[in-house]
Amino acid sequence: MSFYRNAVWFVKGLQEYTKSGYEAAAKHFNPGDLDVNLTGRSFVITGANSGIGKATANEIAKRGGTIHLVCRNKERAEEAKKNIIELSKNQNVHVHIVDMSSARQVMEFAISFAKSNRVHVLINNAGCMVNQRELTEEGIEKNFATNTLGTFILTTALIPALKLEQDPRVITVSSGGMLVQKLDVDNLQSDKGTFDGTMAYAQNKRQQVILTERWASQHKEIHFSSMHPGWADTPAVQLSMPDFHAKMKNKLRTEAMGADTVVWLAVSAAASKQPSGLFFQDRKAVPTHLPLASSRSSPAEEEKLQTTLEQLALKFKP
Repeated sequence: MSFYRNAVWFVKGLQEYTKSGYEAAAKHFNPGDLDVNLTGRSFVITGANSGIGKATANEIAKRGGTIHLVCRNKERAEEAKKNIIELSKNQNVHVHIVDMSSARQVMEFAISFAKSNRVHVLINNAGCMVNQRELTEEGIEKNFATNTLGTFILTTALIPALKLEQDPRVITVSSGGMLVQKLDVDNLQSDKGTFDGTMAYAQNKRQQVILTERWASQHKEIHFSSMHPGWADTPAVQLSMPDFHAKMKNKLRTEAMGADTVVWLAVSAAASKQPSGLFFQDRKAVPTHLPLASSRSSPAEEEKLQTTLEQLALKFKP
């Protein structure tokens, strides 16, 4: 089954996820969708010092939004802040140093942030793909800690603050790679079988899509969405998938192309008219399963995912 999924996915990717796939889709975009003034709206963006996160921050800052960059590395974050201010002429750019793989740091940040700041839009963009199985200081497998648990804690801790605002939104940058994975709730930390970093990452991305659907049904006041940026030429792809990058580099999207749908979901009126909880690619809701791929999970498995994350998160509550 996994061979079938991977093959179908790769063919689909060559058609849709590349630069030419973006250019074909962009012919149908409504150019007016991004003509917005975001003054007074506050955006929290994780992993925002490079790649898609930074490209997203740039576009939102240009339109007057207040930007909160949540980054792990202080030096790179300050550099990104400087670039964004120069480019956008918008001074409202703030840096917060948080390691998204540390559940405790994420929890502490979210609680203190909500006390003193407003948040209209949360963009869960930070991600990691570690190719060897590695545990964080808290004893959690690193891909899962960053991509799933960190995202879960930050989102759930900020939900009360989001609900206080007009038109609140949460966008999670997932990946089309999740199409090759069926939720495996009995191996969330990849400790069974042979470890494969790319598949652990794809599994995390599937988890994010399921969480988005569940949050959408549980919190009607907030607009939730997940999305696939396509195959973009980012530092993260160069670092964690060097072979793929070398093979595909002339076909990859720019960072701005990868960020386009994130920005659209975060700021446009058109996006908020879409039902909450959907998975997007190039400004369009797309299926979350490949045809005949047997990748659907049961409601009980999805419930177990959320319950397991709630129990893990509780350990880090102050």
